[in-house]
Amino acid sequence: MSRENASTDAQTTPTTASADLTNAEAVRLLQGADSGVRPQSGRLAYRFVKRTFDIVASGSAIVVLAIPSAVLSAVIVAKSPGAGPFYSQARVGRVNQDGTYKIFRMWKFRSMVPDADERLAELKYMNEADGPLFKIKDDPRIIPGVGKFIRRHSIDELPQLLNVFVGDMSLIGPRPGLPCEIAQYDERAKRRLTVKAGCGGVWQAGERSDSSFIGMVDADLDYVENCSAGYDLRLVLGTIRSMFHGGGAY
Repeated sequence: MSRENASTDAQTTPTTASADLTNAEAVRLLQGADSGVRPQSGRLAYRFVKRTFDIVASGSAIVVLAIPSAVLSAVIVAKSPGAGPFYSQARVGRVNQDGTYKIFRMWKFRSMVPDADERLAELKYMNEADGPLFKIKDDPRIIPGVGKFIRRHSIDELPQLLNVFVGDMSLIGPRPGLPCEIAQYDERAKRRLTVKAGCGGVWQAGERSDSSFIGMVDADLDYVENCSAGYDLRLVLGTIRSMFHGGGAY
């Protein structure tokens, strides 16, 4: 499916009825609810290769990055007294077999002050993203110095290798949305949920945070339609390149 056709085959603009939902309220709304879509089935050989690669690659990376992660954790604690180095957040992954939403805890290195979630409502007027997304280039909640650096290079995302290892996520796939974002999805955007969420993907290997919501959905649905082992490998390399470059991330 081309991105041009993807943009016009159905409306992508999410509803606004749930725009003011908090994440906790959205979790209660989505738990047990039928999403209206079903996970991709079939292609067993591809899914086996993908899962095997996820386990081997994430497990190896966790071992290699153990000491650097410990050092970074110490720096984060020093820069943000009273807060732990890790931060977890409810996210929505690939829907369950019966179409209900799969909600799991996604892990990150802490890049924001401990009360970042509580301050979200007061900063919504500064939102620079469209659709249900929330992005601020100069977010005042970011821990000075280390927080901005690890976000620019997506180092804060590395603990998600644990999510990959246990099977909540894959190395490559659509990024898992916040429940309050998913609650605003229309039927077309929900098709992002038919494959396993990923640490990186088409969006991260390309425009990253510079993309629009529609652009993100177009890119992810292109992946859903055309995913393959070769495509995944190219996106792994592209995501790593984007991490080093640091462009488009905030």
